[in-house]
Amino acid sequence: MRTRIDLRVDPGADGGRPRVDLGHGLLQARRVRTAATGTVEVALLAGQALLLAGDEVAVDVRVEGPVHLVVTEPAGTVTYDMRADPAGRGARWDVTVTACRGARVTWRGEPFVVADGAAVDRATTVAVDEDSVVALRETVVLGRSGEVGGALRTTTRLTRAGRPVLAEDLDLSPGVRDGVAVLAGHRCLDSLTVVGERLPDGPDVLQLDALGSVRRWLGARAHLSPLAAT
Repeated sequence: MRTRIDLRVDPGADGGRPRVDLGHGLLQARRVRTAATGTVEVALLAGQALLLAGDEVAVDVRVEGPVHLVVTEPAGTVTYDMRADPAGRGARWDVTVTACRGARVTWRGEPFVVADGAAVDRATTVAVDEDSVVALRETVVLGRSGEVGGALRTTTRLTRAGRPVLAEDLDLSPGVRDGVAVLAGHRCLDSLTVVGERLPDGPDVLQLDALGSVRRWLGARAHLSPLAAT
């Protein structure tokens, strides 16, 4: 089943409260708070079990002007066993974030759990101009308790002022992800990616050539990640 959210935020008329167009779909956006100071908080809620075989979710976020959009996910997402699907289908999860004219976007993602037998493609695309900043946290957990976890392929494309900042493809399928250069046997990959600013230097921080940073943590249990406090 296909579902799409088109989330649009701009400063509103005459400097008043920011204007928010939430869009509609099986994955639903709900406005939690809108402040005259220019901060908008939106929660993403699933209207039914996601992701199942054949599901395609697309979240398209665009923020224009001096507005700070905070996106929260009150609950994580579980991708379920898809091996019984007669058509052999997998699932997709695509996120696109565009920020321009002084916008700021903070996305606080909850764990994306890939259960045994799942086959998922996940793509993240972020574009900012020279005056905007996007901070995005993505947490991947391979398998529920007692599981090994299914196949996940991720694609990340980041640009600033039209120039590439980061291009990364990861194959987190069984038999591939356990290599030393990938997950080295860990089941949790937690990432904090910032475009338009830099995170403080640290042993787990990659400073990109363009203005941006990636901080990552690998571990056995998502709740042990230090990134939640960043």
